[in-house]
Amino acid sequence: MAVTGGILVLYLVAHMAGNLKIFLGASDYDQYAAWLRTIGEPALPHRWLLTGIEIVLTASVIGHMWSAVSLARTAHLARPVKYAARKKSHASGYAVHTMRYGGIVIAVFIVWHLLDLTVGAVNPAGGGATPYAKVVADFTPSRWYITLFYVVAVVLVGVHLRHGIRSAAQTLGLLNGRNATGYNLLAAVVSTLLVIGFLAVPISVTVGWVK
Repeated sequence: MAVTGGILVLYLVAHMAGNLKIFLGASDYDQYAAWLRTIGEPALPHRWLLTGIEIVLTASVIGHMWSAVSLARTAHLARPVKYAARKKSHASGYAVHTMRYGGIVIAVFIVWHLLDLTVGAVNPAGGGATPYAKVVADFTPSRWYITLFYVVAVVLVGVHLRHGIRSAAQTLGLLNGRNATGYNLLAAVVSTLLVIGFLAVPISVTVGWVK
């Protein structure tokens, strides 16, 4: 879970950086999107980079979900009968529920996001539109509910990420009493920056800063 989560975090950082190019204008944004599909041509096949990334991401998502189910099952089998009395912190229960149910919402969001801005099947501009046109058409003020859905989903990604970074550090043996505060701060900073970066685009389109 820690390794697959790390791969997904690296992708999120790169994806966010690419998304922010929309503030440079339609031409720069569309050129960047085209570059991702044609990089290395003609020596390399068309879209080889994106295809490779998609394969790695699909394997990582499946592996991440499989790890979550396996860990939950292992924990249940290790203690099938609940303790008669057990103190459970509010923070611990919150984290568990957020990671579990938030992960389901995030999975649904990923499917919608692909159908929306990648394939274009549910995008108002259609699959043949430019990447810039798809984004603007998707988050237009009249479709505020789509923006709201993205806001909720991205915030859940941030919460999931914050807990995940700390858990990954603990799993990999990097977390101890002396550096716990540092890793908590790192998790908070990384998750907050990613949430702000991802939400900057849909919110800017909705309020009219990007047209």
